Amino acid sequence: MTSDLQVGDERVVEIGPVAHGGHFIAHSDGRTLFVRHALSGETVRVRITAVSRKLVRADAVEVLTPSPDRVPAPCPWAHPNGCGGCDFQHVALPAQRVLKQQVVTEAITRFGRLSPDQLADFDLTVRELPGNPDGLHWRTRMTWATDPNGRHGLRKHHSHDVVAIDRCLIAAEGVDTPGDSPTGKVVHEVRGRSWRLASGDFWQVHAALPEALVDAVLEFGAPTPGQEWWDLYSGAGLFAAFLGEAVGADGQVTAVESVPAAVAVARRALHDLPQVQLELADVSRWLPTAPGRPDGVVLDPPRAGAGREVLEAVAERAPDVIVYVACDPVALGRDVATLADLGYRLDRIRAFDAFPMTHHLETVALFTQSASGS
Repeated sequence: MTSDLQVGDERVVEIGPVAHGGHFIAHSDGRTLFVRHALSGETVRVRITAVSRKLVRADAVEVLTPSPDRVPAPCPWAHPNGCGGCDFQHVALPAQRVLKQQVVTEAITRFGRLSPDQLADFDLTVRELPGNPDGLHWRTRMTWATDPNGRHGLRKHHSHDVVAIDRCLIAAEGVDTPGDSPTGKVVHEVRGRSWRLASGDFWQVHAALPEALVDAVLEFGAPTPGQEWWDLYSGAGLFAAFLGEAVGADGQVTAVESVPAAVAVARRALHDLPQVQLELADVSRWLPTAPGRPDGVVLDPPRAGAGREVLEAVAERAPDVIVYVACDPVALGRDVATLADLGYRLDRIRAFDAFPMTHHLETVALFTQSASGS
C-alpha cells in the first residue's frame, strides 16, 4: 500500500532516532520519513521535499516541542531550503558527537553484525579535535559553486541549486568567502615532516586530523623495526611516512595509490625514506601479484569502503593486523562483517569529530586475527 504524500505536503510528526546522513527518522501516512533540521524527541511540522518508492525526505519547518540540545544555528543559511553543507548547526556540539556515536554504533551492529553486548567493551566516543572549540572555521579547503547569474555560493541539500553565500562559517580564514583559494603550493606539516601540495591535491580538510589519524594508526598497528607493511590507498603518503620511520632502514613499507598527482607528492615528501616503496597502481589490481606477506596493512579506502574483493586479497596474505581508516561508518560496518568472515575480528576503534556541524566523522579501526583465523 502506498501513501498519498506529495512534495510540499506538511505533517506534524514525532522525531525518532538519528539516521546516517544527517537525517532523523519519523513516520507519517504509513511511510518512513528522513527529516533534516530536526532532533530526536522533538515534535515538529515537516514539509515533504522528495517522495520515491524507497524513501520520503522532509525538512522540519516549525519546531513545536524543541529538544534541550537544540541551539540557534550560528550560520544564517543553515535552515530548510538553505545551504546543504551543514546538517547539525542547530545541535549543541556535545550532542552532535553523541549523535555521531549513535550512528557508528548502529552501523557496526546492523551492518557489521556485532551485538550490543559485543560492542560494550569498545570506546565509541567521538573525540573532539583540537583547534576549533566552537566547531567553526576548521575547513581548510572549499569548493564554491556559481549560479547561472554568476553569483557564488554553496548548493542546497540534494540539489544543484546554488544558495548565494558571502561567507562560510565552517571554512578557515582564506577560503571562507567566494573566490578565495590558496595560490601556488600549500605546505602541511605533521610530526615535523612536510608535504607540499597544490591547492587541488587531496589532504584532510581539518587541520588537526592528519596527526590524530597518524597517532591512532601507529598506536593500533604498533609497527616495529624490521617489519614489512603495506599502506593501501596511500594518497600523499601520510601513513607511509611514519610507518617507514617506525620500521626503519631494515624494514619495508609499500605504499599503493592510483592517483599520479598524489604519488608525485609522496615521492617528494618521502624522498629521505628509501625503505618506502611507492607504487602507482589500482589497489585491487596490484594485490593479486603483490610480493611477500606483510606484518601489517593500513587500509584507507574511498567512502564506499574497501569491499570484499580487496579484503579477500589482503586476508589471503594473513597479516597479523589490519588498521582500517574509514570516513563512512556504514561502509566500515559492511567491511567489519566481511573481515569477520575472513578470520579478522574488530579489536579497537577510535572515532574523531573531524567535520563539526556536519554528519561526517572519521574512524580508525584495528582488526586482528581471530582464534579461528588463518
